[in-house]
Amino acid sequence: MYEIRIHSRGGQGGVTAARLLALAAFRDGKYATACPFYGAERRGAPVVSFVRIDDAPIKIYSQIRNPDMVVVLDASVMETVDVLQGLKKGGSVLVNSEHPHEFPGFVSHHVDLTDIALAKNLAIAGTPIVNTPFLGAAAKLGIVSFESAKQAIREMFSDERNVQVAEAAYKEMVI
Repeated sequence: MYEIRIHSRGGQGGVTAARLLALAAFRDGKYATACPFYGAERRGAPVVSFVRIDDAPIKIYSQIRNPDMVVVLDASVMETVDVLQGLKKGGSVLVNSEHPHEFPGFVSHHVDLTDIALAKNLAIAGTPIVNTPFLGAAAKLGIVSFESAKQAIREMFSDERNVQVAEAAYKEMVI
């Protein structure tokens, strides 16, 4: 089972990112679950979402304490939250950032999802929506296929800009 913890801020699309990733995995013929963890937080407060992907049915629906991968959709979350807590040895970290971040003992990736979203004016109430470009980055990392990522996006959103930003993130993501 591959387990992913997604750190974001309320209103950024982190919960939807988890749902999109699970849907794309399902389209790839996998079993997947997505669940958020938040209370009465407001827009901008830290939010955590969890995704499990497996070849067999998943019978766990809870927080992920020891993920294989951590995704940080807003780098400022790292100022107040220990995003690496419980990350498996040698696990991966993907940060939405124009600059690389070093995490000793972990595989580190970065791509500027915010800039990609802003380039297509993909924002709600001024907040860039980074969930659909994240799906492009996840596909580049091989978590889901790129075709399934695009299919999942089209199932949830009618605005084709969402697919365009996923394509841009897929192209910009350096492995």
